[in-house]
Amino acid sequence: METDIPEFGIKREKEERRDGGCGVVFDPQSQKYAVGKQESGLYRLFSGGVNVGEDIKDGVLREVREESGLSDFLYVEKIAEALCHFHNTLKNVDRVAHATCFLVILKSTKLMSTQLEAHEKFTLEWVTAQEILENWNSRNQEKDYDHWIYFFKKSIARAKELGYDTTSVFK
Repeated sequence: METDIPEFGIKREKEERRDGGCGVVFDPQSQKYAVGKQESGLYRLFSGGVNVGEDIKDGVLREVREESGLSDFLYVEKIAEALCHFHNTLKNVDRVAHATCFLVILKSTKLMSTQLEAHEKFTLEWVTAQEILENWNSRNQEKDYDHWIYFFKKSIARAKELGYDTTSVFK
């Protein structure tokens, strides 16, 4: 597959390919990140597959709007790409994906109604960078969240460079 981008996770025998991306959503007012909290307690980035013919940035922002209800974006920047091997817990399927991450800085936290699919059982939560990384690291025995950790740390560093995230101690 792609060789010019980093690869994360453990290859599994019957992976399904579904390319897409995720948004690392930051509110500069509260200095917290928006995540989806699953019933299991797992924090997840707002993410998903991109439709045929859909621009990757447009697809990721659509997923953020549909899954979180957040849509008042101040700044959006492509952060990184990676080839990811992971188990999709919501659909209970092994996946491989060329994923693209975008940093999404919010203008406001005004919410519109979400458009969750039947398998998307999570709620919007506002948490610190440390809480997110602790959540993923404590559940990462199968390396399913390595790509999110990579994307998240790069997003935090960029938000700090831009002067938005003034609290995170992570580089």
